[in-house]
Amino acid sequence: MKVMKFGGTSVGRPKRMHQVAELVVGQSEPVLLVLSALSGTTNALVEIGNHLLTGRRDAATYCIAQLEAHYHQFVEELVQSKEILEQGRQIIQEHFELLSVICRISYSEALSKDILAQGELLSTKLFCLYLQERGIKHQFLLALDFMRIDAHDEPQIEAIRERLMPLLDQQKDCKLFVTQGYICRNAKGEVDNLKRGGSDYTASLLAAAVPATVCEIWTDIDGMHNNDPRIVDQTRPVEQLSFEEAAELAYFGAKILHPASIWPAQQAHVPVKLLNTMQPDAQGTLIADEARGVGVKAVAAKDNIWAIRIKSSRMLLAYGFLRRVFEVFEKYRTPIDMVTTSEVAVSLTIDSDQYLTEILEELRQFGSVEVDADQTIVSVVGQGIAKENGVLQQLFKAIGDIPVRMVSHGGSPHNISLLVAADRKKELLQQLNRGLFGL
Repeated sequence: MKVMKFGGTSVGRPKRMHQVAELVVGQSEPVLLVLSALSGTTNALVEIGNHLLTGRRDAATYCIAQLEAHYHQFVEELVQSKEILEQGRQIIQEHFELLSVICRISYSEALSKDILAQGELLSTKLFCLYLQERGIKHQFLLALDFMRIDAHDEPQIEAIRERLMPLLDQQKDCKLFVTQGYICRNAKGEVDNLKRGGSDYTASLLAAAVPATVCEIWTDIDGMHNNDPRIVDQTRPVEQLSFEEAAELAYFGAKILHPASIWPAQQAHVPVKLLNTMQPDAQGTLIADEARGVGVKAVAAKDNIWAIRIKSSRMLLAYGFLRRVFEVFEKYRTPIDMVTTSEVAVSLTIDSDQYLTEILEELRQFGSVEVDADQTIVSVVGQGIAKENGVLQQLFKAIGDIPVRMVSHGGSPHNISLLVAADRKKELLQQLNRGLFGL
């Protein structure tokens, strides 16, 4: 069995949903299909939730009506049979009646998760209607029946496997199973989700649970590129990456893949393919246990970074000082991306300011504290580049006169990271593209 995941842009229009059906039908092995919500839906649902949170029920009702009209237009173009079309209308009506009911009751965090779940439920049900009209045998699977996270919001692969496999075994003659990405149940049994980009995570978790022969992630770009194609004009897809290389790129800003989605597939040794729904014949990118060659493979940038510098000539060399600093970030569940130390100071970066005020207040007990906002981490990734002769020389030559706030080298053999002001990111990515790739 293979897992195939299609994102919001891949199912965002009726014609594209038709294309997805063509891609999944006729596969040589059974397919477990994971679909995201239609593009724009999750953002609209978040907006509805925000209106309800702030007591703006009229605004929420208006957004619900707008989104419902979009879905009615979508299903009109998706199917042709009057009978199937009426079923589609009923499905839409049921889900939007639920949203309307939520508008009239006390809002809570649990209800916000119910709101967000509607997108994936709608996309998969409408897709199955199209398969039904085409006479394509399939089985709808409700992800809420098997996707589980624990009290720490961590997915449980064994629990997923125990619930999923009996459902698959009941339909041994079925070659196509359709389910939702993103949504799950938490330790309390409530509807929850895997956060933004969670459909990739769902696909990887299911691929590990089955286990699958391959996990295919279909998007609107032909694989992971050597640089950000939204910023740099000349980029090219990377043919093959190791799991380690892909994880570094995903974590440090490559938008095509959710950072968490590498680990489950890696643990189960399931190769991941990044493919383009709009260009299905394109080679894309293969992510597997082994890297193909050494050297710099790609560059990625992670925005919205805060750099914090703690200066303390009295305490820095004291036993346990760094541990006490890190405990502050642990207390507020704030991950650290980069760390550098000198004789009298330690600098580090975070990607969230949710608890920044509280963190800074506690850090001041150690010495003076400085903060630089609007920073970007640019990471250069490739198998073993931190140990390869000449890479640093080539890298710093490409950087030129762009000021670099921090450098992380040696923490990972596959990654060299630079911290620069956000307004120099575009210039740096372009210079690296020329200096490292000759593009």
